[in-house]
Amino acid sequence: MSKTNVLICDDSGFARKQMARAIPDGWDVDIHYAEHGEQALEQIRAGNGDVMFLDLNMPVMDGYETMDVIRREDLPCLVIVVSGDVQEEARSRMLAMGALDFIRKPIDNEKLITLLKQYGIYTGDGNAEKRKKVNLLAASSENEKFDAYREMVNVAMGRAGENLASLLGEFIDLPIPNVNVIENNELHMAIAEVNRNNSVSAVSKGFVSAGINGEALVIFNDTDFDNIVELLNYDQLSAAPAQLEALMDISNILIGACLNALSDQLNVTFSHSSPIILGRNRDLDSMLTTTKQRWQRIMAIEIGYAIKHKNIHFDLLLLFPDTSMERIYSRLVDIEE
Repeated sequence: MSKTNVLICDDSGFARKQMARAIPDGWDVDIHYAEHGEQALEQIRAGNGDVMFLDLNMPVMDGYETMDVIRREDLPCLVIVVSGDVQEEARSRMLAMGALDFIRKPIDNEKLITLLKQYGIYTGDGNAEKRKKVNLLAASSENEKFDAYREMVNVAMGRAGENLASLLGEFIDLPIPNVNVIENNELHMAIAEVNRNNSVSAVSKGFVSAGINGEALVIFNDTDFDNIVELLNYDQLSAAPAQLEALMDISNILIGACLNALSDQLNVTFSHSSPIILGRNRDLDSMLTTTKQRWQRIMAIEIGYAIKHKNIHFDLLLLFPDTSMERIYSRLVDIEE
């Protein structure tokens, strides 16, 4: 019996290794890889994609665009979506285009095997404890570490987007997270894209556990507040209380879901400080003076959420001191090993 050609399409090398490691040993496969949709389509046309595990948020060509081409060209490939974006609309859109099923990142090995057996793709006796041995410890260069950080945040970002979509009843557009390590006096450069407007409002919450500490900030351009207040049906309140209510509610949803997802991936339980309003109707750089004075080097992760048809944009900024970075990476690798 010929081997099954399995194609793993994800822009994250760390995520590709995680997915390859989740494939049961009892499944006779040849594994192929793609970093985005265009590469995946080339592999499928070359006969290397009997079954594809497909991410959604990728550069060049994302999962939606890739699935659309597969459907239009009737390419011979069974597609299982593996994504941090688990919004109900994302799932419905991909299933409507012909995907078999939708798996949440990070991979649950038992659920993966159950799903593969359900569709008759894999009929072996593999179990969650017996997996392909893919060496994640080999990822030791700075670029590979950044890739691991980005994938960790991608999962957390998707969890927060799912919660926000449920609250608002809207589809949340999710980006590829932007990760930078900078000196404290360069923080203004990292937030240049975030601070698109001279007038912003921001909420901050600190967190700490197992030697890992950081700060999460939700940043609103003040020009978007009217649309946010209307979406939340807070327009029965006067302007200032409505804006404050919207600011705190969305911040609590985003930060809480994101930190819970980080906790799950790192196997830690974060202690949270109470959320504080850093400022209203101010320049963002001026709000971060305390953070810049407290930490010498910072890993800054920017996530830009959007509800495009409502013209609403807000950003989640995660800041970690460099002393936390190695601990984060070590826990990610240790857990996977």
